[in-house]
Amino acid sequence: MHESDAAARLHRRGGALIPGYDLSLHTPEEDLIFYRDHVMKTCTVWGAFEGEHLRGHIAIRPGWVDHLYVDPNFLRLGIGSKLMQIAKSQQNELRLFTFQSNTRARAFYEMQSFVIEALSDGADNEEKLPDVTYLWRNRR
Repeated sequence: MHESDAAARLHRRGGALIPGYDLSLHTPEEDLIFYRDHVMKTCTVWGAFEGEHLRGHIAIRPGWVDHLYVDPNFLRLGIGSKLMQIAKSQQNELRLFTFQSNTRARAFYEMQSFVIEALSDGADNEEKLPDVTYLWRNRR
């Protein structure tokens, strides 16, 4: 399996855990195309593997974390923290979006020293779910 396919599948499995997130907005095939033709071409993507199995990934671009997903069966094992440390080591400032309903992710980002920069009603995102913009700045 190609890494972009594994990342797209992980994205879908992680998205299924977000309260209110509608998986029917895109088919699994559309997710694969999005990862192959967009994420892998516009972002630097780091993966956490166990053998050949992708257990987590982070997609970053200058100033932004576009995607961070960990296999739901491997949460709370430090995978997300290690991936976030990679992103932080390459940037002085990072922003990211998550949905306000994604309390698990929000708690994780706040433990990673991200602070709320803005809240929105979701009118500008595809899912139409209220979201939050988080900001992290390197304090070195």
